[in-house]
Amino acid sequence: MSEPKQLQLQVEGLANLMKTLKEHEGKRRIMMFIGAMNENGESWCPDCREVEPVVEAALQKASSDMVFILAIVGGRPEWKSPDNEFRTHSVFKLTEIPTIVEHGTAKRLGCEDCKVQDKVDTFFTN
Repeated sequence: MSEPKQLQLQVEGLANLMKTLKEHEGKRRIMMFIGAMNENGESWCPDCREVEPVVEAALQKASSDMVFILAIVGGRPEWKSPDNEFRTHSVFKLTEIPTIVEHGTAKRLGCEDCKVQDKVDTFFTN
């Protein structure tokens, strides 16, 4: 597989995400929220693992001026807490992972839509 054209970053926690979003103001910023990685480098979240190849394929077609941010929402117990900072955040208000969001817009793909190649391709290219 060829190298992605766009900048791809990984951040853990809300404070780091907000800092990264600010650092890349003026650019199209797309975030995918997923569960933390285990010792094998895989997300504990089975749905997050399932969408990985879909998102990777879509990124190959996406514009080079986009910034893709993989945002880690925490381990399973942390994510399942109703007080998780990504669940309670006034903008993100996550209810499921994976979720893909374009910052500064209402564009969002929930878990099931993240598994559909055409939907992810369209999200990244429009």
